[in-house]
Amino acid sequence: MTSLSSQFKIKDLTLKNRIVFPPVVCFHYAGDDGMVTDRNVEHYALRAAGGAGLVVVEATAVMKEGRLAPFQLGLWSDDHIPGLNRISRAIKLQNAVALIQIHHAGLLTPESVSPVAKAPSAIPENPRSQSLTIPEIEHIRISFIASAIRAQKAGFDGVEMHGAHGYLLNEFATSVWNKREDDYGGDLTNRLRLAREIIEGIRKQCGEKFLIQYRLGANSPSLEDGILIAKELEKYGVNILHVSHGGNLQNLPRTPKGFLYNWIVYSGITIKTQVNIPVIAVNEISTPERAKWLVENDQVDFVALARPQLADPSWANHVLNEQPVNACSNCKPKCRWYEDSNLCPAMKRYRVNSE
Repeated sequence: MTSLSSQFKIKDLTLKNRIVFPPVVCFHYAGDDGMVTDRNVEHYALRAAGGAGLVVVEATAVMKEGRLAPFQLGLWSDDHIPGLNRISRAIKLQNAVALIQIHHAGLLTPESVSPVAKAPSAIPENPRSQSLTIPEIEHIRISFIASAIRAQKAGFDGVEMHGAHGYLLNEFATSVWNKREDDYGGDLTNRLRLAREIIEGIRKQCGEKFLIQYRLGANSPSLEDGILIAKELEKYGVNILHVSHGGNLQNLPRTPKGFLYNWIVYSGITIKTQVNIPVIAVNEISTPERAKWLVENDQVDFVALARPQLADPSWANHVLNEQPVNACSNCKPKCRWYEDSNLCPAMKRYRVNSE
């Protein structure tokens, strides 16, 4: 029987277990230059030592003008390579596979980053939004591929393309935001053209052994669309799908009666039945029991848990060794860690117990 401790071989890599530390932005760790700080390195070193088989470094900007915030890590310059290499080495030192998420915020680019928000199409809800020209799309394509090359030089085993949460690649994929009438809009093939060109470019430049993972917005705009997108991404050569939400709170899938997880996990389970590549489920899995059930019953291949591993950096080791975990405090109205990691009450408990 498959368990959380089961290994998984993909390409020339062996993931030591089925637990993923997902890409979680470390708010205010980096500065406007996008450079890695000691806090970034310590953060990932601690979670990698905690036992996760796959660690995905947070959303990292492929263009400075496409960041989600002024403090976002960067991959738009070769100057970022040495700092990111410190992170990849810290992760791989713990026998974990290291990926980094490459990202462009699109419509969600804040004014503190750029006076305009470049997107497939301008939308009335965002007066700062501007439709991308073909040369600008080409520049974005090149920037994604160049960032993947830098990630490989920095020692990462692969990249995760951020195609969820309403960011740029998600915006291109969904008819909700993509109203273009050229080769990058219209039918699904055209809406996925930029993603396909990036995937093909990364594969050509970084080789067959380099992993390409894709953060998929399952409801883009519906789960039926998400399934079609997943199938296309598999054809394009994506190695792993990390199924999340599409930044859209309409057309949410209805979970079956008695289903104990939310619609995002349900989407991951459903997409798993439609593709032949591994699938990661994420969102409110929260407890060891919930994580175990998904893997042991072959609902998905991997489980990604953010808050549990923020609250207890050794969560994976504790669960795999059947030891108690330092549970997340479920702070309301919002997670204190995201506000400031030093405010997280669970992390305060962890530090006390670890001393």
